[in-house]
Amino acid sequence: MQSSDNYKIQRISPAIIWSSSILMGVLASVPKIAEHHFNTAEALVNSAITSLFALFVWYYNIYTMPAYTPRDKVKGFSIFRLLISLLIGLGVMFVLAYAQQLLLSHMDFGPTMLMVEVRGILINLTFYMFLHLVYQGYQNQQVGIELERSKADNLGAQYEMLKQQVNPHFLFNNMNTLKAMVETNDKHTIEFILKLSDFYRFTLESRKHDLIHLSEEMEILSAYMFLLKARFEDGINLVNTVDEKFYNSLIPPFTIQLLIENCIKHNVVSLDRPLQIRIYTEGDKIIVENPIQLKKTQEISTKVGLENINLRYIHLLNEKVDIESDDKLFKVKLPVIHEHYNH
Repeated sequence: MQSSDNYKIQRISPAIIWSSSILMGVLASVPKIAEHHFNTAEALVNSAITSLFALFVWYYNIYTMPAYTPRDKVKGFSIFRLLISLLIGLGVMFVLAYAQQLLLSHMDFGPTMLMVEVRGILINLTFYMFLHLVYQGYQNQQVGIELERSKADNLGAQYEMLKQQVNPHFLFNNMNTLKAMVETNDKHTIEFILKLSDFYRFTLESRKHDLIHLSEEMEILSAYMFLLKARFEDGINLVNTVDEKFYNSLIPPFTIQLLIENCIKHNVVSLDRPLQIRIYTEGDKIIVENPIQLKKTQEISTKVGLENINLRYIHLLNEKVDIESDDKLFKVKLPVIHEHYNH
């Protein structure tokens, strides 16, 4: 049996159920009323068994409707459920016809039963089709709601991503690094400016896309790591052993960059305690891993970065990002998005 919440979703008003069942009973008695030799008992019994059958059909079909979940796709017309309903209805109508025969023994059971069964099939078909249309309409409505919710979540994630990409602290730190490089006549100053320009060009271009190839993400990461190395020198190291066969897979833009930024935000990065970050593949996952060497004074974590990434994967792939943490390592496992398989 379905949950009470699901029943409330699909519930038809009791007033409609009872009034339509009584109406069916009255309509079934019209031929009897029109007969020259009107028999009140026959009309009442005939009306009663029709109304009872109509009530049974209503409640049976309501309770056997499949439960809706957000993952459901709109289901088509089910011939199997209709046949089961008709078969059970025939059995119930046979019992009711037999009860009518016990109450009105003077009637010929054969023709009466045939008439009652045909009436039962018509009632069953009518109510089943009506409920199917109601259920289909409800499913379409829920799919529309889920799509709107997904769009809203995706827009929110994109907005948060953009805010993080143009983080004023990141820009401020890079300007300070650039100032120091210029003052010391660092030979990498021009390259630093070019990498900073590349990074913000990637930022502007990525807003047009939900997904980019992993190879493009690695270009973004290369520019980002160059900027970090200019600031932290050997205080931060990145080892990338991602299998090149994954470079044609897809990834939401700036995903790995946000994870690296998250590492720096929460962990000590210094020449005395270099932060060693690894990116590698395991099965069908891209893993970003770093040792846990937490800062003494922790910034307040809003978890916006990780939630942002998780929301985008749910929206695009209907899969969550796996996060594993113990006393030594922090890992984020990103599902690989294959261009032809997943899209």
